[in-house]
Amino acid sequence: MHVKKGDKVMVIAGKDKGKQGVILEAYPKKERVLVEGVNIVKKHAKPSQANPQGGIISQEAPIHVSNVMPLDPKTGEPTRVGYKIVDGKKVRVAKKSGEILDK
Repeated sequence: MHVKKGDKVMVIAGKDKGKQGVILEAYPKKERVLVEGVNIVKKHAKPSQANPQGGIISQEAPIHVSNVMPLDPKTGEPTRVGYKIVDGKKVRVAKKSGEILDK
């Protein structure tokens, strides 16, 4: 996958197009990611130890990884991802500015 947990991304398709957020979780086998504040769904929850009241809660649902693009660290615009070998390690690189995306 071209994105990882902790990446700042922009949604480029769907009902939340244009929204930005941080990836909370990535599910590579399902090709989906959970983005903070994006694709909010309402879920009915039974009362439990963690949520004694129960009721309707809002939470993020996963979206397909093809609908998100990482943000360029230099300009803050969405960019495609390339790969380079730096000091013997494969790193992700922003195509727009050439900045390294990995921390």
